[in-house]
Amino acid sequence: MSTTFDRDEARAEVASRFTSGAPGAPVPTLSVFDAVMITVGIVIGAGIFETPSLVAGIAGTPAMMLAAWVLGGVLSLIGALTYAELATTYPSAGGDYTFLTRAYGKDVSFLFAWARSTVICTGSIALLGFILGDYLTRLHGLGAYSSAIYAGLAVVLLTTVNLIGLRSSSRMQNALTLLEIGGLLLVAVAGMTLEPGPASAAAMEGAGAFGLAMVFVLLTFGGWNEAAYVSAEVRGGHRSVVRTLVVSIGIITLAYLIFVGAVLHGLGFEQLKASTAIGVDVMERALGPVGAQIIGVAVAIAALTSMNSTMLVGARSNYSVAQDWKTLRFMGRWQGETQAPAVGFVVQAAIALGLVVFGALERDGFRTMVEFTAPVFWFFFMLSGIALLVLRWRDPERPRPFRVPLYPVLPLIFIAMCAYLLYSSIMYAQSKNAGYVALVVMISGAAVLLAMRLRDSRSRA
Repeated sequence: MSTTFDRDEARAEVASRFTSGAPGAPVPTLSVFDAVMITVGIVIGAGIFETPSLVAGIAGTPAMMLAAWVLGGVLSLIGALTYAELATTYPSAGGDYTFLTRAYGKDVSFLFAWARSTVICTGSIALLGFILGDYLTRLHGLGAYSSAIYAGLAVVLLTTVNLIGLRSSSRMQNALTLLEIGGLLLVAVAGMTLEPGPASAAAMEGAGAFGLAMVFVLLTFGGWNEAAYVSAEVRGGHRSVVRTLVVSIGIITLAYLIFVGAVLHGLGFEQLKASTAIGVDVMERALGPVGAQIIGVAVAIAALTSMNSTMLVGARSNYSVAQDWKTLRFMGRWQGETQAPAVGFVVQAAIALGLVVFGALERDGFRTMVEFTAPVFWFFFMLSGIALLVLRWRDPERPRPFRVPLYPVLPLIFIAMCAYLLYSSIMYAQSKNAGYVALVVMISGAAVLLAMRLRDSRSRA
């Protein structure tokens, strides 16, 4: 999941580099080391402090849990290679919006933009808010809905900060990334120094349950699709691009395996499954209340930074789609004094707060938000993978600076992975209400699209 890296600034920077050289050709300016560091900063996020306990509970055994994390790294690499071709062939700050428009037309890309505005970005904001709330609640509870209260307060606070024009600098973002990685390593070291926790005799729940475990694993690996844009500009040509992706995903996978293995060692499988804040639990066992407070604050800061990055790119998604559709122009007002799409921020905050309330009424706010966003996310991710096949067929003469290896095998594996995870996220979600709400939201998007099309046809008549 994207964390302290400001994805909107990253795309803007990449777009400026693309357009500064030859038309349609990226300008290679990054070293492999630069690109690896950016990619690791994008992917490693606050989610790693929340998802291992969920994956453990679903996978059923330590071996299957660890296998899920290894498989997550392999599948992430395959997906990153697929996206690298799309990003280098059609360089644009629009990302998936551009790929889907070229492959399927404006209607499909509108539904993707609608999904980002109402489900994917806003659901991620609420999800990160619940991570923040879960950790702060361990330090200071606020009652029955403590996590949701913290999440809602964070949404309001960060939206207000962005509306008055105060934005985190890139140096602050980098410092917070280091703090987050430092917290990850601190928990890992603490976990390995503890006496081994009790072993588990739990049995695997079945292939379907493993599929749901992969939903949470790949949520934690999320962000490499953003990294593909950066890796496309690595000096040294195609080999450097592949090297960047392989090294980055390798480092991330290794870091996650060390972290998960350490908390498994320190807590034991049963306690790992039951934990709602594994970082706090490990640090509390190792260093007492002081350790719990240190890691709780570190994770809270990481979650806040992740929320802010998601808000920045999400509000600008609202602004961008408003430029293409007259009916939505109200979200396209740019406030010059603060350099922010003010209405886009307000709309985003209102939706995110509604999702926080919805999550609070469910059994587990974090898990509910995953189940709300995952089916929509994997559906459009699958369409982006298919878009590579479509555009290879429809636009064969287009220069492709990077071609995915073993075509079409790797893209087909990526598409099959997305289809399987779409199925798993729908069929094995414990909160069916989340899926129903997401379906209603997407149907409303189709209704809005139909209404706009009818309005346009009448105006032309």
